[in-house]
Amino acid sequence: MQVAFFLAVGAVLALGGGIAVASQAGFHEVAAHLRNPTLIWFPLALAGAVAAHVGYALAYREIARVDRGMPLGHLRAGLLVATGFGIFVPRGGFTLDLEALRDLGLPPREARVRVLGLGSLEYLVLAAGACVCACLLVIRGADAERAVTLPWAIGVPAGALLALAALRFRTFLYRRRRLEAVLRPALEGVAVVGKILAHPRRHGARALAGMSLYWAAEVFVLWACLAAFARHPPSVPAVVVGYATGYALTRRTLPLAGAGAVEVALPFALGWVGFALPAAVLAVFAYRIFNLWLPVGPALAGLFALRRRPARQLVRLPADAEIGRDDRHAQAVKRAGRRGDVDG
Repeated sequence: MQVAFFLAVGAVLALGGGIAVASQAGFHEVAAHLRNPTLIWFPLALAGAVAAHVGYALAYREIARVDRGMPLGHLRAGLLVATGFGIFVPRGGFTLDLEALRDLGLPPREARVRVLGLGSLEYLVLAAGACVCACLLVIRGADAERAVTLPWAIGVPAGALLALAALRFRTFLYRRRRLEAVLRPALEGVAVVGKILAHPRRHGARALAGMSLYWAAEVFVLWACLAAFARHPPSVPAVVVGYATGYALTRRTLPLAGAGAVEVALPFALGWVGFALPAAVLAVFAYRIFNLWLPVGPALAGLFALRRRPARQLVRLPADAEIGRDDRHAQAVKRAGRRGDVDG
């Protein structure tokens, strides 16, 4: 009953947001773009949506495993990703990730750090791609607002330098209690990404490849939906910048997978980088079918499977594993590892 309620709320929010933006674009103009869509792009968009889930599951698994973490199996990683993308998660998919890692035996603080690391890896890959594409749009003099392209072209390198500097001097910053409370969670999440990049053969290559596949597939789904309704082939750099601007908070971050918020923000962001708003409204509507509504079935199946499968039977840690400061939790994890088998 609760799942059905959240699905209904999400549907109302998404439909209301889409109608509101369509009214701004003009219902007549939207209907004109709807008359002759290029349907061949929709099966390709479906393939892209599947590839996105696969890529995210690969990255998710490596984040859980890095630095003597949890040897998470492919099956459970896929189930967690599928469920976390569900619209019926009211507080966002990262909340589900936090609870799942704690169920596997990680102390609360360590589980939180790994979830923040997953989010840091997400935004690192997306921001890098958006920065490159924004630079290309500026150099080409494309029909995109500078208020959108310049923040990506300038802000991403500047933000990366600030993050690295803060990470380098974090011990000094932590001496100030107020700064520590604000900065420690974010910096520890960035540090997890640093550990991944420092070991490309063990975790880094797979994590980066998985997250790159995820974002590339997601952008391709949107590009294909735009190609179905636009009167000319969409510019890839423009789609990337528009996507990153209108979808800066991902469906795993936003409550109810961003229902309503994405339907409003993403069409306008695409308009800012040069796409006609009527075509953008239809493209986002189609994109959200692949991105939000078709995954409901796998997400429900994942939720059912996660409730039935004991989480701790997936854990097998070495005797000297260090996953947190709570010795009592660590010993419980080791005992669980000796009793169970590793999945995947």
